[in-house]
Amino acid sequence: MARLFGTDGVRGLANAELTPELALTVAASAARVLAAHDRSHRPVAVVGRDPRASGEMLEAAVVAGLASAGADVLRLGVLPTPAVAHLTADLSADLGVMISASHNPMPDNGIKLFGEGGHKLPDGIEDEIEAGLAGNGTRPTGAEIGRVADATDALDRYAAHLVAATPQSLAGLRVVVDCANGAASFAAPEVYRKAGAEVIPLHAEPDGVNINDGCGSTHPESLQAAVLEHGADLGIAHDGDADRCLAVDAQGNVVDGDQIMAVLALAMAEAGELADTTLVATVMSNLGLHLAMREHGVTLRTTAVGDRYVLEELRAGGFSLGGEQSGHVVLPGYATTGDGLLTALRLMSRIAQTGKPLAELASVMRRLPQVLVNVRVADKAAVAASAAVRDAVDAVTAELGGEGRVLLRPSGTEQLVRVMVEAPAQETAQAAADRLAGVVASAS
Repeated sequence: MARLFGTDGVRGLANAELTPELALTVAASAARVLAAHDRSHRPVAVVGRDPRASGEMLEAAVVAGLASAGADVLRLGVLPTPAVAHLTADLSADLGVMISASHNPMPDNGIKLFGEGGHKLPDGIEDEIEAGLAGNGTRPTGAEIGRVADATDALDRYAAHLVAATPQSLAGLRVVVDCANGAASFAAPEVYRKAGAEVIPLHAEPDGVNINDGCGSTHPESLQAAVLEHGADLGIAHDGDADRCLAVDAQGNVVDGDQIMAVLALAMAEAGELADTTLVATVMSNLGLHLAMREHGVTLRTTAVGDRYVLEELRAGGFSLGGEQSGHVVLPGYATTGDGLLTALRLMSRIAQTGKPLAELASVMRRLPQVLVNVRVADKAAVAASAAVRDAVDAVTAELGGEGRVLLRPSGTEQLVRVMVEAPAQETAQAAADRLAGVVASAS
């Protein structure tokens, strides 16, 4: 049987795969497991959600499950995922629950769990929760049943934390913020205004069904147009739960997560805040990031794809900045998980501090053309490890020399082999990727 918890919680089609019954039992099991690990007090949980319609149903189920297992519950309402992580620590809760499917389409939903201090739960605890889904333990009754209340100051607490983490007033900056009709819709405009910026909200009217619909970090086209229309200094794009941040410069060009990390890494190195002068990124980060960091004396450590692996490396090495090309950026000195609003505030602070436009700051990194081809195969592991495929990868790598690279890996979720090639020219990258994809298909 497949493991219930993926790399980012439990996800599925709401009310089909992720049912209220499953949400209730996961929440109840989580409360029981945490209570078993610390019997000194009654567990306290905080629960937040993004605005998709199914979140209302799943929130009710999660709250019921937690209370039925004896945990007191504070409902946070609609807030970004990083706000739930922060408030888990700030409110001294034992468990944080976020109901969101991030950048996924509206019909999907998910449950993310945070432990004490706002950190993602270790695999071992998730396994215990999954093992406890049968729910055979004794249920509390009477006064031992958990109580439920609303945390009316949740957004204010989160906003105050973010503004305090912003080193420079944003006065004079005009920003368009695409909230993806998601969890950032209420938080982002308020926070950016409190930090001093002039804010033009975009896609900030969630109705339960329009989250991520042609907007947000996966669809930046309308943000690009709005930045030009309003003569803004930049645009910020969030995803459905606002743990990601991409940007658009004043000319309407997208600035991705790699470029944002390059800007922040150099700013932090200049301020003496970049621990061990090291940046953590995944193997999917553009070669241009590697070259830019090498040029400026910053060590780049790479991990497997997924924010979980970035977080593990950051914590293991005591590093202070890491993230993904997708715009999921982690600043452990201020947050326990990726925070799109925090990332945007730090990026805008750098613009305000230097007086340089975003395009000039982002130009520290030249983004090499990157081509990704997905090849469906019968046995992804066997094909990726085959001699013919390895020889083909070696040949293309030798041809590219130090000016490009090849990354070939099995998909983590499907019978696919992903072929990624970077090269100085788009045509070179495309031709090499197509050639390798042909070898992969023949090896299947």
